[in-house]
Amino acid sequence: MTNSEHTSVLITGGNKGLGFEAARRLGEEGWTIFLGSRDEGRGRAAADKLTAGGANVVLVPLDVTSDESVADAVRLVRKHTDRLDVLINNAGAPGHAVAPADATAGEIHSVYDTNVYGPIRVTHAFLPLLRAADHPRVVMVSSGGGSFAVVTDPEQPVSKMHELAYSSSKAALNMITVRYAQALPDIKFNVATPGEVANRKFAATDMNRHTGELTVTEGTDSIVRLAMIAPDGPTGTFIDRLGPVGW
Repeated sequence: MTNSEHTSVLITGGNKGLGFEAARRLGEEGWTIFLGSRDEGRGRAAADKLTAGGANVVLVPLDVTSDESVADAVRLVRKHTDRLDVLINNAGAPGHAVAPADATAGEIHSVYDTNVYGPIRVTHAFLPLLRAADHPRVVMVSSGGGSFAVVTDPEQPVSKMHELAYSSSKAALNMITVRYAQALPDIKFNVATPGEVANRKFAATDMNRHTGELTVTEGTDSIVRLAMIAPDGPTGTFIDRLGPVGW
């Protein structure tokens, strides 16, 4: 585990669900939390709640689909720190589960704008601050639905969920993470899924209307673990809370 003293993390989509729970848990470790939220009002309420629990929180209005918003977020974070230790790209869009025969480019694009282009926008913009840290880490929050190994397993429920946007966007995010890891060895880039692939379970969040069998705390186990890896820890890996996940 890393030394928590003065450790900073930016979490996109941090006002609820997995992002909020990761913020709560890392706040308890003494980290400075830059809480990214597209909705400033909801973000303020979430930040106030975390602050009341003893966390050191800075609200960062952040829409990952907007270059201007991301640039503003960088300027705000720079007012508080000259480095960023950890970036958690958590903000995500589920799409509308449109059947492949009915899916349009517009449906795919709207999901990709958040799930694929969003992490690229944010990662690119914050690379200078990450590079200024002694041990920078980036955690991409993906899904078992983005794994070819999972989707092609007929025993997995997601193999029968016929849609294009969400699963393909997460598969793209997985590849993007691996390519970052290969090209930028001084930064740890890893992928987390909040489910338990082997047990065919997923975490209860707004995205699935809280139908998951795992708690949101269990869902953040893999995210927090990757955020806290040591300098000799892995890069370019894909895990859930139980261990490695097949690509």
